[in-house]
Amino acid sequence: MEQKQERNNLNILDKAIAFISPRAGFERLAWRKASRSYDSGSTNRLNSGWTPVNAPAETVNQTQRDLLRARARDLERNADIAEAIVGAFERNVVGIGMQVQAKPLKKDGTEDKELAQKMEDIFYDWSDKENCDVAGELCFEEMQEMIVRRKIVDGGILAVMSDNPYSKQGIQFMLQLREVDEIDGNKFSYQLDSSGNRIINGIEVNKYNKPVAYWLKNVTPDGLQLGESQRVSANRVLYIRKKKRPSQIREVSKLASTADRIRDVNEYSEAVSIKERVLACLSVFIKKTLPGGGVGRGNTPTNQKDGSTGYGTKTLAPGMITELQPGDDVASVNPSGQASNAKEFITSQQRLSASGQGLSYEAASRDMSQVNYSSARQGMLEDRKTYESEQMFLKRHFCSPVYREVITQAVLAGKLYIPDFFENKENYLYHNWIAPGMSWIDPQKEVNANKVALETNQTTLAQICSQNGQDWREVAAQRAEEINYMNNLIKKKGQKNDKETKE
Repeated sequence: MEQKQERNNLNILDKAIAFISPRAGFERLAWRKASRSYDSGSTNRLNSGWTPVNAPAETVNQTQRDLLRARARDLERNADIAEAIVGAFERNVVGIGMQVQAKPLKKDGTEDKELAQKMEDIFYDWSDKENCDVAGELCFEEMQEMIVRRKIVDGGILAVMSDNPYSKQGIQFMLQLREVDEIDGNKFSYQLDSSGNRIINGIEVNKYNKPVAYWLKNVTPDGLQLGESQRVSANRVLYIRKKKRPSQIREVSKLASTADRIRDVNEYSEAVSIKERVLACLSVFIKKTLPGGGVGRGNTPTNQKDGSTGYGTKTLAPGMITELQPGDDVASVNPSGQASNAKEFITSQQRLSASGQGLSYEAASRDMSQVNYSSARQGMLEDRKTYESEQMFLKRHFCSPVYREVITQAVLAGKLYIPDFFENKENYLYHNWIAPGMSWIDPQKEVNANKVALETNQTTLAQICSQNGQDWREVAAQRAEEINYMNNLIKKKGQKNDKETKE
């Protein structure tokens, strides 16, 4: 079969050379096959059905984007593995929430600590649910958690910056989280207008594919669309999604690559559960050599009959002792087979599903029975890199833009008096975000390692505290206060003892 296919692949020149000199024709064909460097690029029998489309990102994604999102949401609701993966990201990327550390700079380049404290206090007050959320339901930390979840399941989320003239804090700025379903994907305009913009899947972009505006549906809470979609300028929208290709405009669910595997595990687990139920059933048949029932017209069956089969039925009870009629024999039904490889199959599938999302099996399953300290720490370090990447994305694409807008609105509202704020905006808006800390596997070993690294100038106190989700200034101030308190307490105690001794 393969030889016939090779003959069909010969062109006119190949056939002519093979006719004149079969040896030269064979060598030409052999060198051609050897020049194919990639096995995955071959078109032989094994790869004949593998013919993917090589097209721009939106051409590939737009036909299945909604279906992928719907299936990912179904797994979020009904699949343990999917929820475990999403929960791992929520716990480790957000945790108790990102905490801002303001670092405004003076004209001489030093940090203005007094102004920094005021900025942090203002942002802390704004982060309450009544001040930051249009719906008044989510505080800023809960918004971060929802963004991480929706970014994994849906592929992205929208945070629309809105005005709040009734704010009790005085800062007329709030956020409205909206699902990506509200982007009008039916809105297209491939004809370039005078500005050079075009609309692709509900997002208006310029000639460099930079979002200029978003066309959002006017929908009710129950999903009913009212009227035409509205154009919202891109400078008022934070479209939080991660691009995988330069030509990509819209989001794609992060669970797309592992959704099939997770669903297979769900179906397999259900099949195993049903099989185990069948194996747990005990069925007994009574064989009769004589006709059932008595003799004569007055005969009435004493046992109940199954309405579907017409056979008499009896029940079994623990410790039951009964007598059989002459000629009766008992035969039990034992279903064969057992699900002996269920654990191995589910474990391997869960391991692959977790690795497809950049996590270890232990992080997604919470199963630590197969690791020791070294392997657990290595897996945790690799997982930490995944979480840190997601934390950096969340800081840059959501937290920092929101912080800058809040401080700017606070200056405009007179909550902060900074005369040259707009002339030196970058200096005043300089800040940092403290992510939640990571737990230690063996605290003694970690502490000793940090101690040596700090003494040899390989790290700093700020970096160590940041890894634990703490502000080094607060830690240092608290430790100084504790040490001062203990010294004063010891001093008072010593003076009291000296006085008692003299007496």
